[in-house]
Amino acid sequence: MRTVNLAFATPDVRPAEAFARLSDFPRYPTMTDTVHEVTVHDGGEDGSMLSSWTVQFRSGLLRWTERDVLDAAERTITFTQVDGDFHRFEGRWGVAEHSGVTAVTFDAEFDLGMASLEALLDPIAERALTSNITVIVEGLMGHAEPIEAS
Repeated sequence: MRTVNLAFATPDVRPAEAFARLSDFPRYPTMTDTVHEVTVHDGGEDGSMLSSWTVQFRSGLLRWTERDVLDAAERTITFTQVDGDFHRFEGRWGVAEHSGVTAVTFDAEFDLGMASLEALLDPIAERALTSNITVIVEGLMGHAEPIEAS
Protein backbone atom coordinates (compact mmCIF):
# COMPACT_ATOMS: atom_id res chain seq x y z
CA MET A 1 0.00 0.00 0.00
CA ARG A 2 1.43 3.35 -1.04
CA THR A 3 0.64 6.67 0.68
CA VAL A 4 0.72 10.26 -0.48
CA ASN A 5 0.61 13.12 2.06
CA LEU A 6 0.65 16.67 0.72
CA ALA A 7 0.03 20.09 2.21
CA PHE A 8 -0.22 23.50 0.60
CA ALA A 9 -0.46 27.05 1.88
CA THR A 10 -3.07 28.97 -0.11
CA PRO A 11 -2.55 32.55 1.13
CA ASP A 12 -5.05 34.16 -1.25
CA VAL A 13 -8.02 31.97 -0.29
CA ARG A 14 -9.81 31.86 3.07
CA PRO A 15 -10.66 28.41 4.56
CA ALA A 16 -14.40 28.48 3.79
CA GLU A 17 -13.75 29.44 0.16
CA ALA A 18 -10.98 26.83 -0.17
CA PHE A 19 -13.38 24.13 1.05
CA ALA A 20 -16.10 25.36 -1.33
CA ARG A 21 -13.66 25.14 -4.25
CA LEU A 22 -12.49 21.64 -3.28
CA SER A 23 -16.12 20.51 -2.93
CA ASP A 24 -17.12 21.74 -6.39
CA PHE A 25 -16.04 18.60 -8.25
CA PRO A 26 -17.71 19.47 -11.60
CA ARG A 27 -15.54 22.61 -11.72
CA TYR A 28 -12.24 20.66 -11.65
CA PRO A 29 -12.01 20.05 -15.42
CA THR A 30 -12.41 23.78 -16.08
CA MET A 31 -9.60 24.64 -13.66
CA THR A 32 -6.96 22.12 -14.73
CA ASP A 33 -6.10 19.97 -17.76
CA THR A 34 -5.21 17.10 -15.41
CA VAL A 35 -8.86 16.29 -14.71
CA HIS A 36 -10.70 15.41 -17.91
CA GLU A 37 -14.16 14.69 -16.51
CA VAL A 38 -16.05 14.52 -13.23
CA THR A 39 -19.65 13.37 -12.96
CA VAL A 40 -21.46 13.69 -9.64
CA HIS A 41 -24.24 11.17 -8.95
CA ASP A 42 -26.95 11.16 -6.33
CA GLY A 43 -25.62 9.99 -3.00
CA GLY A 44 -26.88 7.73 -0.33
CA GLU A 45 -29.14 8.40 2.61
CA ASP A 46 -26.04 8.83 4.78
CA GLY A 47 -25.29 12.19 3.13
CA SER A 48 -22.52 10.82 0.94
CA MET A 49 -22.36 11.20 -2.82
CA LEU A 50 -20.79 9.30 -5.67
CA SER A 51 -18.47 10.93 -8.19
CA SER A 52 -16.90 9.43 -11.31
CA TRP A 53 -13.49 10.70 -12.39
CA THR A 54 -11.33 10.58 -15.52
CA VAL A 55 -7.84 11.89 -14.79
CA GLN A 56 -4.58 12.11 -16.74
CA PHE A 57 -2.04 9.52 -15.64
CA ARG A 58 1.28 9.80 -17.43
CA SER A 59 0.44 9.04 -21.08
CA GLY A 60 -2.98 7.55 -20.35
CA LEU A 61 -6.12 8.00 -18.30
CA LEU A 62 -7.28 6.63 -14.97
CA ARG A 63 -10.99 6.19 -14.31
CA TRP A 64 -12.79 5.47 -11.07
CA THR A 65 -15.95 6.11 -9.07
CA GLU A 66 -15.66 7.10 -5.44
CA ARG A 67 -17.95 7.62 -2.48
CA ASP A 68 -17.41 11.09 -1.05
CA VAL A 69 -18.36 12.35 2.39
CA LEU A 70 -18.25 16.13 2.65
CA ASP A 71 -18.14 17.65 6.13
CA ALA A 72 -18.44 21.43 5.82
CA ALA A 73 -18.15 21.99 9.58
CA GLU A 74 -14.80 20.19 9.74
CA ARG A 75 -13.85 21.21 6.19
CA THR A 76 -12.99 17.66 5.17
CA ILE A 77 -13.78 15.46 2.21
CA THR A 78 -13.27 11.74 2.72
CA PHE A 79 -13.26 9.53 -0.37
CA THR A 80 -13.18 5.79 -1.05
CA GLN A 81 -13.06 4.23 -4.51
CA VAL A 82 -16.02 1.91 -5.11
CA ASP A 83 -15.12 0.97 -8.68
CA GLY A 84 -12.31 1.69 -11.08
CA ASP A 85 -8.73 1.31 -12.20
CA PHE A 86 -7.13 1.24 -8.76
CA HIS A 87 -7.34 -1.91 -6.69
CA ARG A 88 -7.77 0.42 -3.72
CA PHE A 89 -7.85 4.21 -3.49
CA GLU A 90 -9.02 6.17 -0.48
CA GLY A 91 -8.14 9.29 1.39
CA ARG A 92 -9.04 12.69 2.66
CA TRP A 93 -8.88 16.36 1.75
CA GLY A 94 -8.73 18.87 4.58
CA VAL A 95 -8.77 22.62 4.96
CA ALA A 96 -7.57 24.43 8.08
CA GLU A 97 -6.24 27.78 9.13
CA HIS A 98 -2.79 28.01 10.72
CA SER A 99 -1.42 31.37 11.86
CA GLY A 100 -3.77 33.21 9.53
CA VAL A 101 -2.88 31.14 6.47
CA THR A 102 -5.17 28.61 4.83
CA ALA A 103 -3.70 25.12 4.53
CA VAL A 104 -5.08 22.49 2.15
CA THR A 105 -4.05 18.90 2.82
CA PHE A 106 -4.41 15.73 0.76
CA ASP A 107 -3.76 12.30 2.25
CA ALA A 108 -4.35 9.11 0.29
CA GLU A 109 -3.54 5.43 0.20
CA PHE A 110 -3.59 3.47 -3.01
CA ASP A 111 -2.85 0.04 -4.39
CA LEU A 112 -2.71 -0.57 -8.12
CA GLY A 113 -3.32 -4.28 -7.55
CA MET A 114 -0.31 -5.52 -9.51
CA ALA A 115 1.88 -7.20 -6.90
CA SER A 116 4.45 -8.44 -9.41
CA LEU A 117 5.01 -4.91 -10.76
CA GLU A 118 4.53 -3.04 -7.47
CA ALA A 119 8.20 -2.09 -7.04
CA LEU A 120 8.26 -0.57 -10.53
CA LEU A 121 4.79 0.97 -10.88
CA ASP A 122 3.98 2.24 -7.38
CA PRO A 123 6.75 4.89 -7.29
CA ILE A 124 5.67 6.09 -10.74
CA ALA A 125 2.04 6.25 -9.64
CA GLU A 126 3.02 8.09 -6.45
CA ARG A 127 4.92 10.73 -8.43
CA ALA A 128 2.06 11.10 -10.90
CA LEU A 129 -0.52 11.42 -8.11
CA THR A 130 1.65 14.00 -6.32
CA SER A 131 2.08 15.98 -9.54
CA ASN A 132 -1.64 15.78 -10.39
CA ILE A 133 -2.77 16.89 -6.92
CA THR A 134 -0.32 19.81 -7.02
CA VAL A 135 -1.70 20.93 -10.40
CA ILE A 136 -5.29 20.51 -9.17
CA VAL A 137 -4.72 22.55 -6.00
CA GLU A 138 -2.94 25.31 -7.94
CA GLY A 139 -5.77 25.34 -10.49
CA LEU A 140 -8.49 25.52 -7.85
CA MET A 141 -6.80 27.96 -5.49
CA GLY A 142 -4.97 30.20 -7.96
CA HIS A 143 -1.75 30.03 -5.94
CA ALA A 144 -0.50 27.28 -3.66
CA GLU A 145 2.84 26.80 -1.95
CA PRO A 146 3.87 23.30 -0.89
CA ILE A 147 4.47 23.02 2.85
CA GLU A 148 5.56 20.10 4.97
CA ALA A 149 2.63 17.75 5.60
CA SER A 150 2.02 17.04 9.27
